[in-house]
Amino acid sequence: MATGPRYNVAFRRRREERTNYYSRKKLLSSHEARAVVRRSNKNVTIQFAEFGMEGDSILASASTRELAGMGWTRSCSSIPASYLVGYLAGKRAVAAGIEYAVLDICMQKVQHGGVLFAAVAGMCDAGLEVPHGEDVLPDEDRILGKHIDEAIEAEMNGIKQKMEAE
Repeated sequence: MATGPRYNVAFRRRREERTNYYSRKKLLSSHEARAVVRRSNKNVTIQFAEFGMEGDSILASASTRELAGMGWTRSCSSIPASYLVGYLAGKRAVAAGIEYAVLDICMQKVQHGGVLFAAVAGMCDAGLEVPHGEDVLPDEDRILGKHIDEAIEAEMNGIKQKMEAE
């Protein structure tokens, strides 16, 4: 490893490629709530965070793990599941008094029409304002899961009705 007075070691989270501090600074300087969308191989998690000097505070959150309790039997990392968790998180954010949020996907790979933007479509359908381009959202057929199975649409409608009842 290089040494010397002119060599600077990057922050640990930057070295691990977990945080882009330039984009984080831009998001925090907006003074708006952030819609933090994180995707793993099995689940999608959405949190609405607000910056504070003592640390970020989470105002509302939802995860695809909660969908199983509502009757979801399909994959929790698919586009329809991501849309449903975005819808659930959006409903909880609106109930918490959040009307506007900026999208924070950190260093995840951006794929137009993918899982991350299906969550944005769900948040917008729940009544939350999230700035985005219309070309990044997935097609309606993909949101309804017609590319997977024709029966997913009925299951999605049942779960959305349960979310409305909450």
